[in-house]
Amino acid sequence: MNAHRLSSSLAAAALLAGSTLVNAAEPAFSLAWSEYPSWSVFGVAHVLKLIDGREDKLGPIEQKWGVDIVLKEAEYDPCLTLYGSSQCDAVCITTLDALNPALGRPSVVVLPTSTSAGADALIVPKSIQRVQQLRGRKIHGLAKSVSEYCFNRNLELLGEKPEDYKYSNMDPGAAAVAMQQRQKAVEAIIVWNPFVLETLNKRKDTHVLFDSRTLPNEIIDSVVVAQSSLARPGGREFACAVIDAFYQVNRRLAAPETRDDTLIAIGEKFSHLDLPAMKTVVQQTRFYGSADQALALMTGEDLKTVTRRVVDFCLKQGIVPSAPRIGYGTAQETGDVALRFDPTYIRAVQARP
Repeated sequence: MNAHRLSSSLAAAALLAGSTLVNAAEPAFSLAWSEYPSWSVFGVAHVLKLIDGREDKLGPIEQKWGVDIVLKEAEYDPCLTLYGSSQCDAVCITTLDALNPALGRPSVVVLPTSTSAGADALIVPKSIQRVQQLRGRKIHGLAKSVSEYCFNRNLELLGEKPEDYKYSNMDPGAAAVAMQQRQKAVEAIIVWNPFVLETLNKRKDTHVLFDSRTLPNEIIDSVVVAQSSLARPGGREFACAVIDAFYQVNRRLAAPETRDDTLIAIGEKFSHLDLPAMKTVVQQTRFYGSADQALALMTGEDLKTVTRRVVDFCLKQGIVPSAPRIGYGTAQETGDVALRFDPTYIRAVQARP
């Protein structure tokens, strides 16, 4: 579909959604999000006027729940900084990367949005066919993050020791650009989409040596809200409104007549990728597109087993300084924990269509 037809489609959807209200008196909460497939959904929800990400203005979902969602878009690492320094109420983050900030700011996973199934990848020249060839060379990626975890876990699965390799901290965007520009100092990077696809497209002499497909459900993308924000008046409704917005866009993804338009809209928010590229992206980033899918994850025993493995590995690798206490359920059910997986907000949205 061409850009004119897409913009017309989105404009029509916006008119149907209704106009925003100015000078909203509802309590305001902020959500920091970065460019990633299942998080770009919130930018699309704003474009479609399902929500209005500006302060003091409301879309219909915000009116429904009686809260003002303020969207803060930034790169991933700055989003983590915003959340860790209490400059936002909620953040789009992997559950793995939530471990560190939760040590100082008790946090709640209210919504799993997707899981990485190839979206995090180690890219090297085609001359490198075995991971052992990387010994003595620097591997560039964001330190103490999902990238370092993915790299070290894959080494472990291959029978290798992470200490035998040189992991070097570098912003994923900068690492991808350096490799795309054939900078000699950067010959191996571990990054996530869109940097993976962009690098492979621009460097035909590179390939993926391994990726996150070997780590099912270990890298879970999510929305995490500070416990202190949930405890404020309107905190519960804020979490529900965010979840509601996510599922309303996902319903457009699930419907054949609106799927392509919605993928293109997400692509506009996600590195301006076209429809064929976005079809690849959503294969490598599997959305938990319905409440039933999310609840199956959040209430299943597998989540506890995988999370325990993730925490233990992060502690062993020094990705976290100490193991945060993890809980599953409401605050009353879990008691005082650092990070809590709470499905009750999803259930509340499910009960109020």
